[in-house]
Amino acid sequence: MKEINTLVFTLIVLGIFQSTSAQIENPSANLEYTMTTEENIILFGGFALAVVAIFLFLARDTILRRKTWYDKEEFESKKDKTYEKYHSDWTDDYVDFTYTRPTEADAEFRKAAKNSSLPDYYKILDVPRDASQYEIKKRYRELAKKLHPDKSKEEKPDETMAKINKAYEILSNTEIKEKYDQHLNVS
Repeated sequence: MKEINTLVFTLIVLGIFQSTSAQIENPSANLEYTMTTEENIILFGGFALAVVAIFLFLARDTILRRKTWYDKEEFESKKDKTYEKYHSDWTDDYVDFTYTRPTEADAEFRKAAKNSSLPDYYKILDVPRDASQYEIKKRYRELAKKLHPDKSKEEKPDETMAKINKAYEILSNTEIKEKYDQHLNVS
């Protein structure tokens, strides 16, 4: 690399020297700048070599495959390839990181909505669709006290209690409730 830099520097100095010596030969002229074809070739060659040298200097790490600071250290992100995931030259310009996989609850709601077997948990708990979390919890506790298998005289208290528990489980979680409402409106 030092040899290339030295060669480029020498050619530039030689080109400058040639151009100035061409003007000094005839000092009485009207100082019009004239260069011969050979001088133009030397000057152009010097600039071309300078551009190539600059390119090689800037690309030296890639050409010589030098390790970067990240390659030299031991990081946890190397084990799960986190750094490569976000800094790879092979990835597209646009990557959608907002996509989330459907959850089990979402898949269950979708399947039940297709079969038209999605139960109306609002009717099971006997609350309006715009009920708050406080109202849902209050109604669940009332029904749980009333229909508990130990206190109830119904035929199948376990099944009714399971339905109430499932309804409360769905409606008390805001994320699951939102997905449930979407699928309930579809069916």
